[in-house]
Amino acid sequence: MSDSETNIANALNVLQERIGESSAPTDWFEVTQDRINDYADVSMDHQWIHVDVDRAKDGPFGAPIAHGNLTIAIMGHLPRSVREEGPKLEGQKLSINYGFDRIRMPSPVKAGSKVRATSTLKRAEVKGGMIETMNEVVVEIEGQDKPALVAESLGRMVF
Repeated sequence: MSDSETNIANALNVLQERIGESSAPTDWFEVTQDRINDYADVSMDHQWIHVDVDRAKDGPFGAPIAHGNLTIAIMGHLPRSVREEGPKLEGQKLSINYGFDRIRMPSPVKAGSKVRATSTLKRAEVKGGMIETMNEVVVEIEGQDKPALVAESLGRMVF
């Protein structure tokens, strides 16, 4: 067995022991109207429910809302006061975003709302000479029961 194959096998064992474990929630992060406007410029999506504050007050949500894709974009980068380090995996060179199995956005994020995320490891398996992980990520909105986002996020670890 090569060093890379040994590293993958050892890492897979470590990760499989962590299936079902959840991260601590991130810090709360305010989704400001300025951030929404900046995202509208980048995505070229200037729909009034996002950027027209006065019109959005009379719209279906009573306020401007963040783009769903903005919530997806920030979910993995929400700030943590204490950086959680995953297990040290011998020989790991990098991790890449591989996409999503499922994404749902049950509740809109109104401008000025604060969000935070938790992540739970659901699966780890060898695919294409890498380890693929699936984490369920839940983005919650401060003061609300219904989450903003629930996603099955896929990553691949390269050894």
